[in-house]
Amino acid sequence: MISEAQSTTPASRPASDAVKMRATGANVYYGEKHALKEVNLEIKSHEVTALIGPSGCGKSTFLRCLNRMNDLIEGARVTGEILLDGHDIYDKDLDVVHLRARVGMVFQKPNPFPKSIYDNIAYGPRIHGLAKSGPDLDEIVISSLERAGLYAEVKDRLNEPGTGLSGGQQQRLCIARAIAVSPEVILMDEPCSALDPIATAKVEELIDELRENFTIVIVTHSMQQAARVSQRTAFFHLGELVEVGATEKIFTNPQHKLTQGYITGRFG
Repeated sequence: MISEAQSTTPASRPASDAVKMRATGANVYYGEKHALKEVNLEIKSHEVTALIGPSGCGKSTFLRCLNRMNDLIEGARVTGEILLDGHDIYDKDLDVVHLRARVGMVFQKPNPFPKSIYDNIAYGPRIHGLAKSGPDLDEIVISSLERAGLYAEVKDRLNEPGTGLSGGQQQRLCIARAIAVSPEVILMDEPCSALDPIATAKVEELIDELRENFTIVIVTHSMQQAARVSQRTAFFHLGELVEVGATEKIFTNPQHKLTQGYITGRFG
């Protein structure tokens, strides 16, 4: 069913051809429900890959496969192979905590910890042993906030609760928290769905900047957002990956009639 659209990337900076993650024959079952069916997808380094499709099509289910978040769902079962730098992330000997440090996640609704802005960022580096306290930890906190485009707004409020920030600032705080442990991949599950247009624009700008240093996979319900931020787009429908290719090609010349129907608004 899957077709591959070929085109050059629409981004201003050239994208990498290196594959960071690869799913081969990935299936997800929730009890008896077959939620994701034989998905084959490559995630390329230093690109933004957008996952689009109607509600319930499997895009968030696939995203959760990439850092084993489905392990936390009772009755969930994953088959097939998912590799990170050529290594199977479902290997029984793999340390899942270490995996989730390498493959970070930003959720749909901003979820800062009930701690200070500083401690929200410092939490991960402390538990992963990257820094305990003092100047090293300060440097990680400041650097992470700067990379998330938030430091200038909160530098005089680092000891105030993260929950006191605006929604857009909270989401950038969560992005800063994710990058504080130096992940290689950042997963974003509809990160702007709870934000206003101004906050959304800031997060989208941030995503484009972050791909210089990280590989990003974003689930979005907004086709306009996918077109703005991604280099590659994958279209899911009824648990299947229908089509994947360069974003510009997917949106201007899709190869599959289901993709064309969704892009043109005939269903979804």
